[in-house]
Amino acid sequence: MAYKLIEGGGVTTPQGFLAGACYVGVKSRKSEKPDVAIIYSEQPASCAAMFTTNKFCAAPVILDREILKKGKARAVVINSGNANAATGTQGIEDAKRVETEAEKLLNLGEDEVFVCSTGVIGQKLPVEKVLDGVRRIVPELSKDKGTDAAWAIMTTDTVRKEVAYEMELSGGTVRIGAMAKGSGMIHPNMGTMLCFLTTDCAISSEMIKSALLETVQASFNRISVDGDTSTNDTCCVLALSLIHI
Repeated sequence: MAYKLIEGGGVTTPQGFLAGACYVGVKSRKSEKPDVAIIYSEQPASCAAMFTTNKFCAAPVILDREILKKGKARAVVINSGNANAATGTQGIEDAKRVETEAEKLLNLGEDEVFVCSTGVIGQKLPVEKVLDGVRRIVPELSKDKGTDAAWAIMTTDTVRKEVAYEMELSGGTVRIGAMAKGSGMIHPNMGTMLCFLTTDCAISSEMIKSALLETVQASFNRISVDGDTSTNDTCCVLALSLIHI
C-alpha cells in the first residue's frame, strides 16, 4: 500500500476534524505559547488508546481508561504546563470537570471527551484556567488550527511534531493525521509522550485497537532516552466513519 505525505498536514487534515488552542497561563512564561488545545470530530467516531504502564499514573489517565471502555469518543482536551499527576482524588475531579464542560459546550454525551495533561508533576491543576480555555476554544474550532493545537501541547520540546498521510483504499482516499509531544522521560512501555491520531477511514473500535497496539509495539515501545517512564503517557486515535475499508 502506497502512502503519500501531505505537506503541512496534521490532525485536522482528515475530513471531519477540527482543532483549536489558546493561552490561559497554566504555566507562567514570557512567551504566550498556547497551553490548552482541543481536537474535535464533527461526527461519531471510533476510538482506541494506549496509556502509560507506570503503576503511578496521572489523573487524566485514570479518567480516560474509564472513558475508553465505551469505545466511542468525539474530542480530546489537552493542557500543557501541568501534568495533574500526584494530585489525588482532587486531580480526578478536576479532570472530570474539564471533560464535563467540554461535553456540554460541544453538545456531546457523557464519556465522549478524553482529557490529557502534560507538564509539572505534583501541582494542583489550575482547573479554572483550563475551563476558561475550553470555553474560548470551542466557538473557534477550525480546520486551520491543527498546528496551533500541536504547538499548545509542547513542553520541553524544541520542535513541533505533526504529520499527515493519505492512501487509496477500495472505498476511496483516506487520510491519517497526527501530532505528538515528548523529548524526555522516554522509556518503554510507552515512550513518554502524548500522541493523537485522526483518520477519516471507517474502522471499528476492535480493528483500530488492534492496529494501534501493533503500531505502538513497533514504535513508541522501542524508544528509550533516559530510562524513565512518565505518569501521563497516552496515545489516542479517533476514526471518523467516512470512507469504509
